[in-house]
Amino acid sequence: MSYPSLLHGEARLRRITELLWAEYGDSSHHERTRLRRDPLASLIKTILSQNTSDVNSDRAFANLTEAFPTWQAVMEAPEGDVADAIRAGGLANIKAPRIQALLRSVKAAHGALDLSDLSRMDPGEAREYLESFHGVGRKTAACVLLFALQQPVFPVDTHCLRIGKRLRLLAPSCSADAAHEVFDRVVPDECKLELHVSMVRHGRARCRPSKPDCDGCPVARFCAYPEITG
Repeated sequence: MSYPSLLHGEARLRRITELLWAEYGDSSHHERTRLRRDPLASLIKTILSQNTSDVNSDRAFANLTEAFPTWQAVMEAPEGDVADAIRAGGLANIKAPRIQALLRSVKAAHGALDLSDLSRMDPGEAREYLESFHGVGRKTAACVLLFALQQPVFPVDTHCLRIGKRLRLLAPSCSADAAHEVFDRVVPDECKLELHVSMVRHGRARCRPSKPDCDGCPVARFCAYPEITG
């Protein structure tokens, strides 16, 4: 399989990482907190974050863990009660059965509600295992590996894909799946967390899909917008 090539070298990528991290790195407490979360909790939190904001997913996760003291309790609860607990995160009627099915699968495979065995797998094997669960795609699996297990992987969301193209780090035609392969391959391991966090924050704060705020952008000199809109 061939992947779209990185359009510029490692030195340029490192400089972009430095500039974005200088702008957004001090606001990374939320992401660093996630580093200390166990893999199962991180996976459930990441599922709750799908198609919603951080504020809403954080509220849904807090409500879930307040309503149910253990993952066993979540697994055994009536589906409607779980849905009510996570309502703030949106799509509760979809996410509740998905979370409960995931917990049942983990319990059946491991004999316990515990994914710590992932730390003993190589990243590729762990990613494939996580993606075997319904509703867990490449980005969700990568978030668990990066934040909970501190594995050198690069999750690609819509912000990372858009900014990667605008900064000419990715080819304009690069898909999200291919972007995971590219970033995993070319971003230095020690830069993966910083670049991912910074791109997400940059995409939310400034580099929006339409009408981005380019004045004062820390990486404007590297950017191809509006030639490449992403």
